[in-house]
Amino acid sequence: MAVVVAIGALVAWAGASGGRTAAGIGVHWWVAAASFVINWAVFVPSYLRGTEHFYDLTGSLTYLLTTILAVVLGGPADGRSWLLLGFVVVWAGRLGSFLFLRIRKAGKDERFDRIKGDPARFLMTWTLQGLWVIFTAAAAHAAIASTHRSSLGWWAAVGTLVWLIGFGIEAVADEQKRRFKLDPANSGRYISSGLWAWSRHPNYFGEIVLWIGVAVVAVPGLRGWQYVTLLSPVFVALLLTRISGLPMLERRADKRWGDEPDYQRYKERTPVLVPRPPS
Repeated sequence: MAVVVAIGALVAWAGASGGRTAAGIGVHWWVAAASFVINWAVFVPSYLRGTEHFYDLTGSLTYLLTTILAVVLGGPADGRSWLLLGFVVVWAGRLGSFLFLRIRKAGKDERFDRIKGDPARFLMTWTLQGLWVIFTAAAAHAAIASTHRSSLGWWAAVGTLVWLIGFGIEAVADEQKRRFKLDPANSGRYISSGLWAWSRHPNYFGEIVLWIGVAVVAVPGLRGWQYVTLLSPVFVALLLTRISGLPMLERRADKRWGDEPDYQRYKERTPVLVPRPPS
């Protein structure tokens, strides 16, 4: 866990370089500390109750609270700060409520079956979520707390367009899958319609794209070591495609439907991530 916290500290150091301070401490340090503390605070009752129901909701709330903290401590806020805050509020509000309602309906999250009874492993998942927030929102937080202010220009226009495309893809894909699962006739089946006919994981593609949009909007507000925070969307892409996202879901799908000819054909004609028209 010390390694995870140390990585978060490095991101905070880069983001705080040339940024505003509060009580003599860089705003990005406050934001990174809050990200870990919020998750650790919710871990305690979650472990005692043996539940993972508040994990995803806590992640979304962490994005909201840390970004608001960056605006408050990094003020006076400019147009870029308010725009970035708006992105985070809309995205986290939608995704957090969606994931919370989904787990309430499902009753549990299979990812936690083997770890929620182990305090060390369970705590590590909450700590990693804190790092996830620090990394993915790093460019936004750095730009919000930056001492360099500039008017919104074409960077903001392009970034906003990219964010809207990513957010739209993610939201539509989630809603299509939610409605698919509501139909009893689809019980135990995989979705291959709508955006899911263009990509096996269109929601993840949308997630990566919207964070690219955030980074593009943030660029003019960054200076020096703060440019390191532009790795945020790269981190999101690597995490979703190489660690906790696609590999796990693909293995689960292969185990469940891998022997079905229809699913084999679906995999052959549908890209795993980047959408393209059905072949």
